[in-house]
Amino acid sequence: MLNQNSLNTQPPTRSAAAGSEQDQGAAIGKSLVIKGEVSGSESLYIDGRVEGSINLPGNRVTVGRNGHVAAMVTAREVVVEGKVVGNVNAADRLHVRSEASLTGDVSAQRISIEDGAFFKGQIDIRTSSQPVEKTNSRPAAQEHELLQTGGARELDLVTAR
Repeated sequence: MLNQNSLNTQPPTRSAAAGSEQDQGAAIGKSLVIKGEVSGSESLYIDGRVEGSINLPGNRVTVGRNGHVAAMVTAREVVVEGKVVGNVNAADRLHVRSEASLTGDVSAQRISIEDGAFFKGQIDIRTSSQPVEKTNSRPAAQEHELLQTGGARELDLVTAR
């Protein structure tokens, strides 16, 4: 028989930095792989793999040291300790920690990238009065195809802001 008192109701162990922020929410563990759309109204800690899109506009998304995200991420606050490949749209702030890797375009009010972190992409810092702009990103394969077929002018118009 299952004893309710023996169940562990504590949230999963998180890195010292993420755990100290006192932001409780859902967690995707190391062994989990999510493919598709993740959305909701609570914060999310990712230590596994997520492919697709993450849409938590009023909350925090933390990609832990073991986390691998291949997705467009939309949240109020994004903290990257692991690896992210995809565009990040943070309504408030983006923090890329020293051991992290982020490849993709970023849009946020405040951005911090620690020494030692890897970042490749464009940064769009907006003021609090600017509305959040939905960007239509073109996949890298399509950009490469445009360049190969002489469509560089079309590419420049698509990526220019």
